[in-house]
Amino acid sequence: MDRIKLKIIFNPSSGRQANALVVGDILHYLAESDSIARADISYTGAKDDAKNFAAALKPGEYDVVMAVGGDGTINEVVSGLMIGGSKTPLAVLSGGTVNDFATALNLPTNPSAFARMLLDGKRMDVDVGQAGDSYFLNVLAGGLMTDVAYKVPSAAKTSLGSLAYVIEGAKEAPGNLFKSIPLYFSTPSDEYRKDVLVFLVANSRSVAGIRKLFPKAELSDGLLDVLVLSKLDVTQILPLIGKYIVGDHMSDDSVLYFQTDRLDIAPVGDQEVRLDLDGEEGPLLPITIKCLPQALTLVVPKDEDED
Repeated sequence: MDRIKLKIIFNPSSGRQANALVVGDILHYLAESDSIARADISYTGAKDDAKNFAAALKPGEYDVVMAVGGDGTINEVVSGLMIGGSKTPLAVLSGGTVNDFATALNLPTNPSAFARMLLDGKRMDVDVGQAGDSYFLNVLAGGLMTDVAYKVPSAAKTSLGSLAYVIEGAKEAPGNLFKSIPLYFSTPSDEYRKDVLVFLVANSRSVAGIRKLFPKAELSDGLLDVLVLSKLDVTQILPLIGKYIVGDHMSDDSVLYFQTDRLDIAPVGDQEVRLDLDGEEGPLLPITIKCLPQALTLVVPKDEDED
């Protein structure tokens, strides 16, 4: 591969201070092998910075844009790439408390392995979800307790890690577990009316660290996977948790699972329902959700059996 031109979009508040050292080590490996022509770093300091940096990229200006941060940072960079239309390939360095998409693709976090991935030049075109005027790479969520990711303060995420999500979720759980929201779901071929505890629209199999949550999901199949969990009673909770752990939850009567390239969701009544997109606060229902097939190019590691 020729010497690469690299744009780095870095959220310094995401994860721990070690992220800066990792980025420095990656650049060191690239420089040592005389493999980098240019490396420009933009640091985020406020909401939408990462999106605006990515949207400003021009076609051919860089060979790769490298996003460093958690799911929210990655979501902003993806949104910016979709808005700007530069088609710049994206390399994801997981630097946040949780990064489901990096987990799903087994993306490296070791500096030398990440640098090797950049140099190997393997690309993969993946689907992107669009919800109204917003975008998501991994998961859209709605219903009760789905606001935990963006309600947790950044300082708590950095100091407590994934424990911060557990603490915030525990605060909300007792009052919400047996409530429901009546919603209407419509696809090109089916319609559903459900009393919903939570619903998820995903692009990959890994969500919230549960690798078997969406067993049919594929990153480039032109389809989004939808899971709707209906209202539960107390006797259903423990058995359903067990089914989620072993990947047998689709057989449960409280779970609706289907695939589609388009989905309309609307509240049946006048209750306000706000969406979560990759851990960031999203728009309100009603919404039209579409799958944009293979709309984004990712930099991915070579398989072990590849030359």
